[in-house]
Amino acid sequence: MLEILDTATSRLITGFFTYIPQLIGGLSVLLIGLIVAAAFKKIVLMLFRVLKLEKWLEEAGIAREKSLGIWTELTAELIRWTVVIIFLIPAAEIWGVPRVTEVLNKVLVYLPNVFIAAIVGLVGAVAANFSSDIVRQGSIALGSKSANALAVVTYYAIMFFTALVILNQLGIASDLIRILFTGIVAMLAIAGGLAFGLGGKDMARDVLEQLRKKLK
Repeated sequence: MLEILDTATSRLITGFFTYIPQLIGGLSVLLIGLIVAAAFKKIVLMLFRVLKLEKWLEEAGIAREKSLGIWTELTAELIRWTVVIIFLIPAAEIWGVPRVTEVLNKVLVYLPNVFIAAIVGLVGAVAANFSSDIVRQGSIALGSKSANALAVVTYYAIMFFTALVILNQLGIASDLIRILFTGIVAMLAIAGGLAFGLGGKDMARDVLEQLRKKLK
């Protein structure tokens, strides 16, 4: 019994000391990845500052709803984590954990969807603020008393459709989102048809009456 215990203990110690180079190698790769990722994040933020993107976001009106620079910070953070995962994959291979490597590869393949979703959110926010301002100014120019209400409805309508596009891009409940989008479009089409039909029935009757007289 003691011999078996001694053998198992010696094998465990031997395996541990044999694994130490792999552990140190993987940690070294991961440490380099963390340093490179932090450097990439700083470079991206510096590039955004040079391009004055935050000032453009403020002028676009996003600063009214979000803290200034949230989009640039989000993009830089996504790039940082992409670099970390790129270095973490070879580190996991060195450590000899293939299942972790498979998961990280799937995450790396999924990250472009997150980038596209962030860009869609940025464009949607800009479009929502721009459209709401146009509706507000146009309604005020026409003397409408509900200018603010129309502007708010326009803003949240665009943001709602933007959210649907983002969720669809991320692959979250894609079938449900398609059904919901189709239902909304159908509802708007039916509502528009009914409004046009009820509002223009007198005009349609006059047109048909004139056509009947011409045929006679």
